[in-house]
Amino acid sequence: MDDWIKLPGCQHTAGTKCYFSLPDLDVYEELQLRIRTEKGNDTSSWSEVYSFIPFKKAQIGPPKVHLAAEDKAITIYISPPGTEDNVMWSLDEKAFTYRLVMWKNSSNIEERIETVHPGGKIYKLSPETTYCLKVRAELLMYSKIGIYSPVCCINTTVENKLPPPENLEISANNESYILKWDYAYVNVTFQVQWLHGFLKVISGTSLHKWEQIPNCEHIKITYCVFLRKLLPKGIYYLRVQASNGNSTSFWSQEKKLNTAIYTIIPPPVISMKPVNDSLRVYVNAPEVPLIYEISFWENNSNTERKIKEKTDFTIANLQPLTVYCVKARAHFVSESWNKSSIFSDIVCEKTKPGNSYKSWVIAGICIAAVFIVVIIYIMKNLLRCFNYVFFPSLKPPSNIDKYLSEQPLKNLLLLTTEEQIERCSIIENTNTNTIMKETNQIDEDHKRYNSQTSQDSGNYSNEDENTGSKASEELLQLETGSPETNS
Repeated sequence: MDDWIKLPGCQHTAGTKCYFSLPDLDVYEELQLRIRTEKGNDTSSWSEVYSFIPFKKAQIGPPKVHLAAEDKAITIYISPPGTEDNVMWSLDEKAFTYRLVMWKNSSNIEERIETVHPGGKIYKLSPETTYCLKVRAELLMYSKIGIYSPVCCINTTVENKLPPPENLEISANNESYILKWDYAYVNVTFQVQWLHGFLKVISGTSLHKWEQIPNCEHIKITYCVFLRKLLPKGIYYLRVQASNGNSTSFWSQEKKLNTAIYTIIPPPVISMKPVNDSLRVYVNAPEVPLIYEISFWENNSNTERKIKEKTDFTIANLQPLTVYCVKARAHFVSESWNKSSIFSDIVCEKTKPGNSYKSWVIAGICIAAVFIVVIIYIMKNLLRCFNYVFFPSLKPPSNIDKYLSEQPLKNLLLLTTEEQIERCSIIENTNTNTIMKETNQIDEDHKRYNSQTSQDSGNYSNEDENTGSKASEELLQLETGSPETNS
């Protein structure tokens, strides 16, 4: 292949190892190598091609370390691995973290292992003591761990007459930060400085970037008040130094300030819009992602219900045509701290008739219609019973009338204007004639009696029927007996 290039630094090498550098090499692209052996004019065939990506194979080298001593602290200045011309770690310089191992020179026992930034300090040391340390670089995102630097040793200085301020604490109110510290000496003045947090990561840039906080220079009190707008959103470091005439202390241990922790979350501004039997709640949210705690209740009740939502949301399944009141507060939750705002103003709104309300109305109308039909049916039957009892019909009911098919029986039960009379033939016999006259007289009396009795009581007597039957039997006997007598 004609595109193979000789590798600088690895030609005619007597050993089995060589070091090379390619200034124009893209460390993230695959590189292919091959090797052969030469002896005089004789050469072997090329080896199998070996492929690799330089960045994945590269080993993080040792960083360069420079130390500066104080009485109770050591400042560590670190330069990242590689050289200025090395492109291997140029894109990852800010991603390096540095692990430090330190011990007293007299003990040779590793006493402290901690993470440091370039230009950072190791505090709480003893004056006039020799300390030794080594540092290595790490790229945690690629799981790469570097080689330790050579061991460096340094002696701490004699203890300073003025100790540095201690126990720095930060608090905040509506518009200001308050930095407090402890100091045992009197008649001293203090000054406070601040530094951008991102400069801590970049090596060599934090040495001369500290800035003075206004109104916190040459103060005689152990606290400093400064406006929030001086340090907008971000991470900062603060430090304090004590002075007494020409004597000054070393700088205090640096205090980290994360403005997000001390940010006062304003109460949310909420508005509502009724949608059927629900309420649509709109929250005027800031740019910071927050969780909102919502409390709502019926206007005539003190029972609150609470839910947690993000930005705009809907409170569903409420009572229709009911006034509900809502208030909310914001929560900022992170791994290290929680912060809440005060509750917002109370907003009240009346819900509209929902679908369930309409369903109840329709159901109510149907139930009322059925109820009315039932009432009409009951009233109709009651009226029929009333008429039957107090205004009976003159005609017997059909179930009784069918048993009254014989005409004579009907005539006895029903009122008629004229009764039917049997027609009889009269035989010319004196005795019989006399008897017939008596019989007719009896019948006439019986007729008048029955008519009077019917008009008085409306009832028919069976006794009269028996009397008439007896008279008819006597008349029959007389008729049958008369021929025997004549004979």
